[in-house]
Amino acid sequence: MRAIGLFGSGAPAHVLCLGAHSDDIEIGCGATVLRLLHECPEVRFTWLVLSASGEREREARASAAAFLAGAKAAEVYVERFRENHFPWEGSRIKDRLAALAREIDPDLVFTHWRGDRHQDHRTLADLTWNHFRDHRVLEYEIPKWDGDLGRPNAYAAVSAALATRKVELLIEHFESQRNRPWFREDTFRALLRIRGVECNAPDGFAEAFHAHKLLL
Repeated sequence: MRAIGLFGSGAPAHVLCLGAHSDDIEIGCGATVLRLLHECPEVRFTWLVLSASGEREREARASAAAFLAGAKAAEVYVERFRENHFPWEGSRIKDRLAALAREIDPDLVFTHWRGDRHQDHRTLADLTWNHFRDHRVLEYEIPKWDGDLGRPNAYAAVSAALATRKVELLIEHFESQRNRPWFREDTFRALLRIRGVECNAPDGFAEAFHAHKLLL
């Protein structure tokens, strides 16, 4: 599969990562973030988690610090909107994203896929397009009970080492999720491997995204 620019000379200067919950960004695009930091150390990040409190907030901040280690600049924000109630919190969440859009103008935005069946994920995806409609947006995927993985059309190949590092950091930093049957090393590694097969990644691992609009 022929690649288009995202790394190297095509790298964005400023990346916005949006997640509904404290582990979503890491699950959805963690390896791609690690690759950007490895290959493009000048990239700066804004990282916004919309629902995390108590232990989950501590995990979110520690994980963000680990994934963004070595970044030239990184701003991490963790909010406390009510989990599983985003459609009914929509007005307040929209105001938060509107305020963020007035503050920054990112070159690339990572957010949830609009086809995700989780109500929080889907609400954030819709509101992302409300406020960053003229930006390059890549929508990431989250494996879960709903069985709603789609057919992505954009891939970021990652090395075997970065795939392993992503999984290690997830397991290390989200202890509160280890009792969930899907939160396992083999789940995350399997999805990286499947997407790697689909795009013929050099090391056999990739993260996949939905790119609804790209201006060439």
